[in-house]
Amino acid sequence: MKATGGRTRPVPPAVLALRRLPNPRLTGIGAGLFAAAVMFALACLDWLLFDGSSVVYGALFLPVSALTALWVGPADLVTAPISVPIAFAVGVIPISGGTGGIGGQTMAVVTALAVHAGWLYGGTLIAGLIATVRKVRLMRERQRRMLLAAQTARPSRRPRG
Repeated sequence: MKATGGRTRPVPPAVLALRRLPNPRLTGIGAGLFAAAVMFALACLDWLLFDGSSVVYGALFLPVSALTALWVGPADLVTAPISVPIAFAVGVIPISGGTGGIGGQTMAVVTALAVHAGWLYGGTLIAGLIATVRKVRLMRERQRRMLLAAQTARPSRRPRG
């Protein structure tokens, strides 16, 4: 229950469940490494279990993008929408299906990135929206604290007489 203006309102069960999740604060590099490592591991599992299904890989990319944007620290919020497309590209290597040496593998990765651009844009959009909402909330909270500090620091005027 949360008190608002003397009234209480129940907290939805989904919010309570989200509050129980871990809440790490990663640096920008840490968030990028997290996303890349997880996407590579998921792509390897996808390759083993689903023969490199692009739908499975793309569907798994969306929550990884959201977690990356949620777990990056406040100072590095701008890195979330930048690091998730890189993580997508790193992860697509095992499922791209390239053969014929480094040239064939490179062409397969470039083709996979072009063909699965919808998933890539979707995950980047999710990370960008989450990072933007978090930044706006942080800015509002900072402004609220500054106004409160200015009000408490302002001396009260007493009429002289």
